[in-house]
Amino acid sequence: MRQVSIIGAGMTKFGEHWEKSLRDLVTEAAVKAVADAKLDGGEIEAIYGGCMAPGLFAGQEHVGALIADQLGMNPIPSTRVEAACASGGLALRNAYLAIASGAYDIVAVGGVEKMTEVTTEQTGVILGGAGDQEWELFMGATFPALYALMAKRHMHDYGTTEEQMAACSVKNHANAVHNPYAQFQRAITIDDVMKSGYVADPLKLLDCSPITDGASAVILCATEKARKYTDLPISILASSQASDTLALAHRGSLTEIRATKVAGEKALKQAGLSQKDIQAAEVHDCFSIAEVMAIEDLGFFKKGTGGKVSANGETALNSKLSINPSGGLKACGHPVGATGVKQAVEATVQLRGEAGKRQVSNLKNFMTHNVGGSGATVAVHLFARGD
Repeated sequence: MRQVSIIGAGMTKFGEHWEKSLRDLVTEAAVKAVADAKLDGGEIEAIYGGCMAPGLFAGQEHVGALIADQLGMNPIPSTRVEAACASGGLALRNAYLAIASGAYDIVAVGGVEKMTEVTTEQTGVILGGAGDQEWELFMGATFPALYALMAKRHMHDYGTTEEQMAACSVKNHANAVHNPYAQFQRAITIDDVMKSGYVADPLKLLDCSPITDGASAVILCATEKARKYTDLPISILASSQASDTLALAHRGSLTEIRATKVAGEKALKQAGLSQKDIQAAEVHDCFSIAEVMAIEDLGFFKKGTGGKVSANGETALNSKLSINPSGGLKACGHPVGATGVKQAVEATVQLRGEAGKRQVSNLKNFMTHNVGGSGATVAVHLFARGD
């Protein structure tokens, strides 16, 4: 298989975009990525776009066709990819495989979600469809409830505290202060989290990622041709995907996401790396407990210690391991179809050394981790400078 690189990246600001439509968001991110790659658009041979629920959120299906049409890229093939909150990560993986296989040389990857056109209650039901609709959502178990079950069991088994989980949110907000694309560019404290009110005990409002509009895009190219377009291509060292049961009740454990462990191990093996070779990672912190479990399941920290190391500052920017330098889903925002691609945008910006005050120092290898549902789908990617 051929090697693949990122030659361009772009995204919108994440937040509540009342003045912009789904197609406006797609266009903005795509135009930025194409310009960053120094393309005129005619070189792009295919499009893969991650989007979870455009019909329910914005009344628009057939998003693959919309993207190609809106960007003036007909008649090239354009495909929408759906895997709940991992839609963007899987769009990236499909594009990676398309180039690695030799089918194409240059492919555009996008992710988008327009979530603010419906009520909060409707959003909860739509997102709940990413789990087992019959055995979870129909019975009243929305995603905060499912992750609350994980959090309660983690607290029971390992002594994890609400304050330790809150430390993840505090750290991510601190990083987002310096991210101009973040939904929440403001710092918070442990006390702020603890007083923010329960959504599903023990998870409080500031333990939860927000409802967000936004889009992100990257341009992939066969590495052998990448330097025609950029002096600093970003290599995709590995792309991996794994699955687990749709319903949480059918899992072997409530304190780990097995698909994360499998996808992480496969990605590291593909790249010939180990956890100690990774300096930074964007992990899927849809809830603070999700970050705690992610850094454990990816093998960075021993199972049961994720809360403790977060509270101790071991995942802060330029500490032992820089986790979510963008601010993560919690503070940068979580337009569900766009998140996996946004993670790749952050990897690109960081590895280029263009992240400003949130720049990870001495960065060589960057990991991204994108989860669909409560862990039924996981995509993991590894990136490095193409020097």
